[in-house]
Amino acid sequence: MKTVLITGCSSGYGLETARRFLAQGWNVIATMRTPRADILPSSDRLRVLPLDVTSPESIAAALAQAGPIDVLVNNAGIGAIGALEATPMAKTRQLFETNTFGVIAMTQAVVPQFRKRKSGVIVNVTSSVTLAPMPLASVYTASKMAIEGFTASLEHELRAFNVSVKLVEPGYGPTTRFAQNTEIRLEDVIPEPYAAFAQPILAAFAQPQLVTTEADVAEAVWRAANDESGQLRFAAGADAVALAE
Repeated sequence: MKTVLITGCSSGYGLETARRFLAQGWNVIATMRTPRADILPSSDRLRVLPLDVTSPESIAAALAQAGPIDVLVNNAGIGAIGALEATPMAKTRQLFETNTFGVIAMTQAVVPQFRKRKSGVIVNVTSSVTLAPMPLASVYTASKMAIEGFTASLEHELRAFNVSVKLVEPGYGPTTRFAQNTEIRLEDVIPEPYAAFAQPILAAFAQPQLVTTEADVAEAVWRAANDESGQLRFAAGADAVALAE
């Protein structure tokens, strides 16, 4: 029976992905900054562990408790929208600490066991902003684009050890807690000179033609984790699939 460790399982994509792997009979280690076992099905194949991907000590402690794993899903992330000139550098650094450095740190911590065992899969969840430019998301896009390059390069590096590295690229999911995870007010990040430019964009966000669901992402992560074709990128959701074509 295989074991998957998933980061960012308190809501959204991570929570649904944990449910999907449990339903498929896997051992699941669901991690989150504040552990809550009640949001997942009761199972003797489930462990919920505390993890802050921005803390080396937290990463080491979680992996020590987890023991050997077969798949790492780097899902934890935070969002941000707004004009660049209104985005504080502290917010930019926060985004990169979680979305970029957190993914790299988790991956670096897990690679030795995969390399020695000559098996394992790393799935990095990015975003469809890496597939097509999206306005008012420059810093968020940069944090995710960095992981696209990181993953593509690492895939070559680890292939010799029979370790797979994959990308899952979710589209726009208004039903997720992405907006809540931005921790900002729109009026703070869209100054008056940008208001006319931003208005139709925000209106389109409010009424998207195509959307991505949590189930779409869980399915894409599941396919990526079990893929044997060598495919690197897995678009998740109808809008992301359309952009990837």
